[in-house]
Amino acid sequence: MTKPPMLTAQQALEHLLSNAKPVSESERVAMQAALGRVLAQDVNSLVDVPPLDNTSMDGYAVRVADTQVPGNILHIAQRIPAGSVGTTLELGTAARIFTGAPIPPGANAVVMQEDCAIPEGSTDQVQINIAPTSGQWIRRRGEDLTVGKAALMAGTFLRPQELGVAASAGLTHLNVKRRVKVATFFTGDELSLPGEPLKPGGIYNSNRDTLLACLKSLGCDATDFGIVPDNLGATRDTLRKASKDHDLIITSGGVSVGEEDHIKPAVTAEGRLDLWQIAIKPGKPLAFGAVRKSEDLKDGEAWFIGLPGNPVSSFVTFLLFVRPFILKLQGREEAQVQSYPMRADFDWSKVDRRNEFLRVRINPQGGLDLFPNQSSGVLTSASWGDGLVDCPPGQTFKAGDMVKYIPFNALLT
Repeated sequence: MTKPPMLTAQQALEHLLSNAKPVSESERVAMQAALGRVLAQDVNSLVDVPPLDNTSMDGYAVRVADTQVPGNILHIAQRIPAGSVGTTLELGTAARIFTGAPIPPGANAVVMQEDCAIPEGSTDQVQINIAPTSGQWIRRRGEDLTVGKAALMAGTFLRPQELGVAASAGLTHLNVKRRVKVATFFTGDELSLPGEPLKPGGIYNSNRDTLLACLKSLGCDATDFGIVPDNLGATRDTLRKASKDHDLIITSGGVSVGEEDHIKPAVTAEGRLDLWQIAIKPGKPLAFGAVRKSEDLKDGEAWFIGLPGNPVSSFVTFLLFVRPFILKLQGREEAQVQSYPMRADFDWSKVDRRNEFLRVRINPQGGLDLFPNQSSGVLTSASWGDGLVDCPPGQTFKAGDMVKYIPFNALLT
């Protein structure tokens, strides 16, 4: 019997995202507790920003009609620092004004101080050396935010700059989505935690710290169920425990088809598997499904994603598939992985029927260099690199060709 073709990376991602639904619960938090959270509802400004027309430069507020001839000398009738409000500007006068200060009534332009001069011996006159245009160096009331209008939209990931926008709108608290709750565990009798003695033939579990750090960078509430023995009973028991209070279960290892790979039968027994193996390298044995929270399904399901055990495969599949899935659970707008055209400064002649993701980094010449060992077990390739080249199935390229580059720094927030 012929096996059906494996899903492409895009098909697999579309399948995952079609199942993900944003968490519905939200909470109100103080501004400084909102960093890295996702806005649950639109935020309207309480004020106009700026609240009044103001100057973007230190200089002199003038009437354009008084300054049509460069070199005109005007009387300095008032001084307006930021935080003060001036009086109406009379004909033939100027106001000394400082950045952020409101424009006085009657003025319709600002001439920056570099374009002015103080006549020798004078203390209350200014020579305007250019002919300004109406509105020059004036920031209009409400040009940034308008009272009652949306300042930030639901689904926005709150970075420092979004918190600044909310603060300028006069807000002290924000309604944010609750954190997505993720359970993790790791299979493999060969695994030990750093600090423990290595077993004969054993290795340290690097995936635990890598994946938990990835989850933290995405603002998830993660629970680590540790290393689970390589047997079906222990795997099923941990799946049942992990499903109870979590939105998503992520495992690493045990997703192939060997005699010691128990994830597939365990998930099938405790829930369902919708996807198994995709046509990518590294990371072919990726599993997706769900685990029942109760036998009668009255409590719903926890989503399940099983990642490969090889460290590079686990890391890459997390970035390409788990991260977009979590973003959608969080209610964030951006879920698709973005790539950018860049120049490859290396040849790639290894044709593969799978979609390959090569570890690369940007060189001083603005091109991409390839890490020499692309094995899925060499995690230093990801540490050395600053991104991935998305190489489609069957494709080769030469140095100088443009390729699709996915930066790591865009995938870890």
